[in-house]
Amino acid sequence: MGWTVWQHCLRLSYAPLLLALAGSNARGAGPETAPDSRLPIRFVVVTTFDTGDDTGAPGEFNTWVVNYPLPVVIPFPQGYHHLRYNPDKHVLGIETGEGPTRMAASITALANDPRFDLTRAYWILAGIGGIDPNAGPAGSASWAEYVADGDLAYEIDAREIPSGWSTGYVPLGRSTPYQKPTPPASSINGENLFHLNAGFVRWAFQFDHAHVTLPDTAKLQSLRALYRAYPKTQSPPLILKGDTLAAGTFWVGGLLNTWAENWVSYWSHGRATFTMSAEEDAGYMQALTFLSQVHAIDIDRVLDLRAASDFTVPHPGQTPAQLLAQDSTGTGVSAFDESLQDVYLAGSAVVNEIVDQWDRYESRTPSAP
Repeated sequence: MGWTVWQHCLRLSYAPLLLALAGSNARGAGPETAPDSRLPIRFVVVTTFDTGDDTGAPGEFNTWVVNYPLPVVIPFPQGYHHLRYNPDKHVLGIETGEGPTRMAASITALANDPRFDLTRAYWILAGIGGIDPNAGPAGSASWAEYVADGDLAYEIDAREIPSGWSTGYVPLGRSTPYQKPTPPASSINGENLFHLNAGFVRWAFQFDHAHVTLPDTAKLQSLRALYRAYPKTQSPPLILKGDTLAAGTFWVGGLLNTWAENWVSYWSHGRATFTMSAEEDAGYMQALTFLSQVHAIDIDRVLDLRAASDFTVPHPGQTPAQLLAQDSTGTGVSAFDESLQDVYLAGSAVVNEIVDQWDRYESRTPSAP
């Protein structure tokens, strides 16, 4: 059955649901959005971009819409993009738009939408990013226990930093790089470090490690052949537990990669290990943290998953400028397609376990020692 025909059938099957959801929006809750009639959501799948429409060219949102699937379209004018829903599994998908600002605004708008009951919902940010070649191979999917913010800092241009400084980035409240003591992660300046529910993150990692094998491809083999100087890149993609540095600025290169490793370690007092670079994760965590303070969501049910589409440093013989040119034009070897599939494989396994065993997980968040 073609997608258009199937979609038409779904519209007919879920016509009452579509009418109810389209009949109310964030401007006010009518009779259909009274608290006892809100749509209960078991899992929210958060993605940041698509490369075409929901069912066309591959992107983060498209991968879930087509494969999970998320057949029902729900208008969402207060956000970046309409929502998608699977009424059989009670899974809601959102495309927030790229960058920390759009992420935070979209998540806040969703949590304040009177059509949905998110009080027991689980959350997963399922996106792609860059991987530190000192952490693992391309295509790997990594569960983050810590998310560090790479934007909250002082910065001196690299051409003007004092002799002996390793970086031009300085913690807010300090006057030299990595100056001790480390300031409080939460301050008037913002949140430099978010710590997710460690037991839940370990459970997700262990569940995937036991149940998911990420496929190897010729493109992945070609990519890691360029990085033989980095031993941890020389395997098929892995399920990892590693932490994310989120920054609105795309950065590349060995010196900034060393800064990222040190920045994550500095703010976590050595407890976190930089693994993935991304844009939106600090905005995601900040919005959900605030929402948890009014019990709109349960912060202990939040997950952050990234799969590696490329490396954060150039391969030997390549300059950072050359890597940037390849990334911006799409002319280099990358694991873009593989990372989209791998973040879906790793993420959907955990989502399905929870929503399909809802009697077990509705009142008890899974945890591992």
